[in-house]
Amino acid sequence: MTEDVWVNDRVLHLKGLKSRTEQQDLLVQLYDKQNKSAQDEKKLSLIIKAEKALVRASKARQEAAKFINDEKQAEKKAERKARDHELYNAAGLLIMAGLVDTKTGLPTIDKHELLGALAGLAKVPESDPRRAEWKKAGAAIFAEQKPS
Repeated sequence: MTEDVWVNDRVLHLKGLKSRTEQQDLLVQLYDKQNKSAQDEKKLSLIIKAEKALVRASKARQEAAKFINDEKQAEKKAERKARDHELYNAAGLLIMAGLVDTKTGLPTIDKHELLGALAGLAKVPESDPRRAEWKKAGAAIFAEQKPS
């Protein structure tokens, strides 16, 4: 794009704004001025240069913000994916224990009974010997059902 086209497009854009900066007002005034002196041409040239730098800086800020936002979204997606994976693994344990039907995804026993049993398990202290027995039985089921 030639400079004249860029300046013309920019001035049209600026005229369409509700409010402009002092620099932008001066650019529009000097651009529209019919008989420009050498001093006016010099001012216009400097203001055009500054306006181009402003536009470049604005684009750079937008690109940086987009990059940062994309990075944050990618992190959130990875965290959500890891969380979902762990939830699927927990559901898999319920299936392996025979508490959830593989095909339907529905509990094989009453959901209130299942929740109560799990809540009871959560209250059993780690030092309780039953937990060691449960762990041993679970490891055996896991080893038996785990594909080779």
